[in-house]
Formats: sequence, structure tokens, C-alpha cells
Amino acid sequence: MTRSTGAEDDRTPTVEDAGHAELIAAARSMIVPGQRTVLGIVGAPGSGKSTLGEALVSALGGQAVLVGLDGFHLANAELDRLGRHPRKGAVDTFDAAGYVNLLRRLRARDEEVVYASLFDRSLEESIACAVPVPRDVPLVVTEGNYLLVEDGPWEQIRGLLDTCWFLEPGEVTRLRRLITRHMSYGRSPEEAHDRSHGSDQANAELITRTRRRADRVIRVVASDESNDHSKERTS
Repeated sequence: MTRSTGAEDDRTPTVEDAGHAELIAAARSMIVPGQRTVLGIVGAPGSGKSTLGEALVSALGGQAVLVGLDGFHLANAELDRLGRHPRKGAVDTFDAAGYVNLLRRLRARDEEVVYASLFDRSLEESIACAVPVPRDVPLVVTEGNYLLVEDGPWEQIRGLLDTCWFLEPGEVTRLRRLITRHMSYGRSPEEAHDRSHGSDQANAELITRTRRRADRVIRVVASDESNDHSKERTS
């Protein structure tokens, strides 16, 4: 069922600790044979969206497919034409309308297979038709930065998600991960730091302002850590 797009409570959900096992179980509970459920995963850069999405889909086997918003990055040539390449990753460097149309096709389930795009970080470009989503797959997990933005075409996305999780690992952890990721793709430590605290941080602040629209705000923790926190809350 599509989530209502009516008036929303301004209250942000409380941050909750959850391990992968718990989140996999929650995703598995969304699977209904013969139906299609769309789970959105949102968070600022470095929050662990891709990692969690991949873990869910791997655990659920052929019952789930991962589709990323990053597949809708505008091509580098187009970003150059628009003068936006230095801000790649900002909200206006994506094909938001194309992503909305993909979600509509995925929800409709009236095509044998829908092909989604995939972002290749080694190329820094999107590859079209790289992710097949067969009609009989009951769960689509889609992750990205801007799924809860309310401006322009973006505001249509929330109504196309059955449920949405916002990942919030804490700023120290998130920035450490982000700097490490930038360095793994060839940036120097200084460049990685500047990017993470510069344009990426501006994007993160926009994303964080949208978290009130999520169904759950989650800090993903190790399973034993999650159990320890649960014991503390119930003791």
C-alpha cells in the first residue's frame, strides 16, 4: 500500500538502535507473495545506506532487489554543460523525475522486467539497464540521499514508498566513514577531508532536515551491541 501523502507530524522519530539481524527480519516481514513492497533507506553521505541495503538483499535472496538513487546521477558531460560538476552529489545533480518514474513502474508491476540504472563509483558514471527487477520479486529496497526531500519532483517519492528508514550513525562515525571512502577512490587525505566537510556536509545538512518524514530513524549497531542496549532499556 502506498503511504499517505497527507499532513505529517513534525515530530522526528526517536533514534533507535538495531542490528542487521533485526532489520533483516523487519524487511522479511514486508514480503507478501504476489504483491510489491518498496522500502526506502535514506541518510546523509557515509551513513551506511548501501551497506545496509546490500545486506538486506543478500539475506533475502531472490525475494528482494536493491535499486539506488545514485543510478540517476546526471552524466559528467551534462554536469559540465550545466556548470554543476564541482557539486556532483548535490540535490540538483540527479534526474529526480526519472527516479520517480522508475518507482512508479516498479509499483505498477505490469512489466515482466523493469531495468534500473547502477552507479559505478570506479567510473563515476551511471550504467543504464544494469539492474533487472522481475515482476515476481516482492520487495524492492531503494536507497539514496534525497528520498524525503519535499521540493519539485522529489516530493512525489515519499508517497511511492511503503515505509522509509533514516540511518543516523552519529556525525563522528559518518564523517570517518566518508573520509575513508573518498580516500579509497584515490583522493588524498586532505582532499577527502575537505570534500567531506565541504560540499558533502552541505548536502548532509539538507538530508538531515528531512528525517522527520521517515518511519524509523535507526543507528545500525553490531548485534551484540544492539542486545546490550535492549537490556539496558528494559532493566
